[in-house]
Amino acid sequence: MVDVARRAGVSVATVSHVVNETRPVRPATRAAVVAAIDELGYTHNTLARSLVTSRTHSIGLAVSATANPYFTDILRGVESSALEHGYSLLIADPHDDPEHELRAVKLLHERRVDGLVVAPSARPDALLDYVRRTALPTVFLDRLAGDGHDQVCAENEEPVARLVTHLAAAGHRRIALVAGAPGLSTTTERIAGHRIGLDRAGLPYDPALVVGGESSAEGAERATGELLALDRPPTALVTANNTMTIGALRALRSAGLRVPDDMALAGFDDFAWADVFEPRLTVVDQPSREIGATALRLLVDRLTEPQRAPRTVRLPCAFVHRESCGCGPDGA
Repeated sequence: MVDVARRAGVSVATVSHVVNETRPVRPATRAAVVAAIDELGYTHNTLARSLVTSRTHSIGLAVSATANPYFTDILRGVESSALEHGYSLLIADPHDDPEHELRAVKLLHERRVDGLVVAPSARPDALLDYVRRTALPTVFLDRLAGDGHDQVCAENEEPVARLVTHLAAAGHRRIALVAGAPGLSTTTERIAGHRIGLDRAGLPYDPALVVGGESSAEGAERATGELLALDRPPTALVTANNTMTIGALRALRSAGLRVPDDMALAGFDDFAWADVFEPRLTVVDQPSREIGATALRLLVDRLTEPQRAPRTVRLPCAFVHRESCGCGPDGA
């Protein structure tokens, strides 16, 4: 900065104001400083600044993006919002495992991130204890972590209820659910949505028609096989996330069943290839990028105003009607 100031014929303080935008500078002076920066190849020393301000303007993101393309879209939302607010992003994959999750968060904290955005695992007790003890500003996304935290997620109950009533309106009376991993708030709420949909359709609840798919393709393939082996198997199937939709389709194909002729199918989560399947998949579409962007904005608000009350934000989903539900393109 001293070299830039000398070349531009201004004070070091003026260079600082131009670089950090902390005070208005006359256009001609700003132009001289910018020209000197370009000529000398000056770059801002973020590490040096962090030693003075105790802020690195970096955010840690812990989501299992490699295992689920849904989280890849969330990552894009977080990243775009971070850039908009002047933050860089450090990413760690917790693999939906509590021990790995805690190691990932500690690693990000050691890199002196200003705050965290985390999709918590099904057993986040150690994570929550660490965040509380360290007072590390944290926002949870997709899965809720209980009261007292900033968090953002999609609506879960109503969208699943909509899928169930949609299938019931097409004439189905045994509508199964392949549910996610136990302990996740998304799993609990989507199971509740399944039951709400049955009640609205005047259908009885049968616990044998709710099988855990562990939020994975392999788990859903096994769960779908269990449903098909029932004395009275379902005629329609709701899958509780995109990877489980893939697993269910594998099981149906292995059993020689066609969608929707032999089994109607509707899933939670849209994804890039859902409309190129044959038949195209009827789904609930989560606003994944907006979930990520909202989480980052909540974190920036928390960093700006540490004493503000925690907020929980829920975003609506969209019903995307295609052909896998079996009611035709004009179905309700």
